[in-house]
Formats: sequence, C-alpha cells, structure tokens
Amino acid sequence: MIINEKRQYIPALNQEITTVTLQNRKHTQVTITNYGGIIMSIKTPDRRGNFAEIALGFDDVEDYLTEAYKNNCPYFGAAIGRYANRIKDGQFTLDGNTYKLACNNGSNSLHGGPGGFHQKVWQLTTFKEPKRTGVVLTLKSEDMEEGFPGNLEVKMTYTLTFDNELVIDYEATTDKKTVINLTNHSYFNLSSMQHNVLDHLMVLYADSFTPKDENDIPTGEIVPVNNSPMDFLLPRKIGERISDVDGRGYDHNYVINGFEGELNIGARLVDESTGRSLEFYTTEPGFQVYSGNYLDGSYNRNEIPFKAHYGICFEAQKFPDSPNKANFPSAELKPGETYQQTTVYKFGIADI
Repeated sequence: MIINEKRQYIPALNQEITTVTLQNRKHTQVTITNYGGIIMSIKTPDRRGNFAEIALGFDDVEDYLTEAYKNNCPYFGAAIGRYANRIKDGQFTLDGNTYKLACNNGSNSLHGGPGGFHQKVWQLTTFKEPKRTGVVLTLKSEDMEEGFPGNLEVKMTYTLTFDNELVIDYEATTDKKTVINLTNHSYFNLSSMQHNVLDHLMVLYADSFTPKDENDIPTGEIVPVNNSPMDFLLPRKIGERISDVDGRGYDHNYVINGFEGELNIGARLVDESTGRSLEFYTTEPGFQVYSGNYLDGSYNRNEIPFKAHYGICFEAQKFPDSPNKANFPSAELKPGETYQQTTVYKFGIADI
C-alpha cells in the first residue's frame, strides 16, 4: 500500500517534487522520489522483528541538491543513465559518427555525465494492485543531451511486492541509434549502519570479471575469478581480502552466470549481527560491485556518518565502456526496438 505521498516545493528547482512511501504486508517500507528517481529509504526487519534503515541516503530531498553533494556525487539510491559506469575518454563511435560526451570522471564520462538522470525531475504516477504496489517514473531525454544521440523515452517502474521484493523494470525507446545502460545506485548496509559492511557475508554468482586499468576502464579481457580476491563463489566476508584489491576496495564489473535477458541471481548478502539478507537479481549480462570506497563521512543520516565501506552497491549493467569494446555485450539501441531490463532486490532473514 501507499502509506505516504508528499509534495514539496523545492526553490532550487522552482517546482514541486513528489515523495512516495510504499509498504507491503511484511511492513517493509521503500521511499522513492521523482527527483533523480532516487530510492531515498528502505526499512526492513531484523531477526527480532525490529525495523530499521538499510539504505544510504537522506530523509529530505533538498539534501540531494546541495552543491557539495552534486560536485562530489555518491549517487545514493539514484537512477543512472543514459550510460551507467564509465565510457573511456568520454567518446564512442556509432555508424562512423563519433560522439563526444560530457566528462565528469577525469577524462571519462561516468553515469551519464554531470547532468545525468540522477538530477532529472521525472514524471511520477502511482499504482496499487492486489499483491503489489508501486510508482511509475517517466522521462524524455533530448537528442544530444550530455552528448548522446537520439530522443530517448524512458520508463522505470518501481514495485514493492508481497514477497518482499523491490522490483525495478526499465523500458526505453529512441528515434535515433544510440547507446543505453540504465541502473540503480542504491547502497546497502544490512546492519542499519551500526557498522561498515566489511563483515557482511557475500556470495557473487559470477565465475569471471572484467579487469580494469588505472583509470577504471576495462582492458577488454574477461578473466576467471579463480580463487583470487575477486572470488566470492562461496560465502566470504567482504573485508576478508579487500586490502588486496586495487588499494581501495571493490569497484568492478562481474560477468553474471546465466544468459542475458533471463532473470539471474547475481549476489547474496547476509549480515550475521542482524540476520538480514539481500538477494540481487538482474536480466543484464553484468553487475558492478562497489564497496563504497570513496565515502569519507561527509554525509550522514541521523548523525551516523557514511564512512568508507559503509555501503555496498550491486549495479545491473552492460559492461563499462561497452560502446568501445566490440567483444563486450552490445549497448546499442535502434529505432523500433525497446530496451528492457529488470532488477530485483529481495529482502529476508537468513537461516544462520
């Protein structure tokens, strides 16, 4: 059910923003705003039935609009597009035409550029059905916005089900050949931020990953995890070998076990201190695992600072820099086609 729908005039945007809180029969709550398509809050029970926050973010939409946040954006809970992750040197070639993008990560374009979908005001409607409730967000991205070709029509549907799943369905169409890679950038901490995520147990259903260079761009290789620090085929604590990974931690694309277009499990996360569990599913060929390496305590909720490794992201995606890597799954979208993908976050209590 929809337990709260709030409209708030935001002077910085000179318009009204809507925030909706959904709740299912298990009393899980998810709060979503049409500014940036942001998932602001997710509250789930621990093994004792105590409900608490498990997602990093803010309680007030205006906190996502400060100059400090936008200039050093961690993308808490945001919708990401047109292209999630990085595109090398902020450019790609399509049918002989080279498109130069807005660069916001050194020489790279990251998460659609500085004016990406995480800063757009989406159109929002709500729906309620017998076993699910949710919101539909729509957006039109104009031809050459942030350098991407084509007028792109995007629809995202956020659904909270009776089975304690948060489902995100994406659709998009274009009037000109383009590239597209949409995702959600929620950070999870199943301890309700009582400690960082390094003691969370994690399983990744991925036999291989795409190594990257010093600028976080994939080399083009697909490499088996092979009992390296990248290997989470069996449950391991996130922090067990994190110090052996690129100096900071995990920020890597994993190649999911399964076929693109089918809903495959990508990850399972458990916090033994609370008993909470999270399962992540996607129809995409890959997913980014990001262990909140660059969080530095600048942001907080309820006076709990979000420090390094206080959240972990599972970002469904085509591979980073796919438009420049012929051997990677294609991110192209043509007129007459419909881009579709689904992400599922399933909440539960682990049997531990």
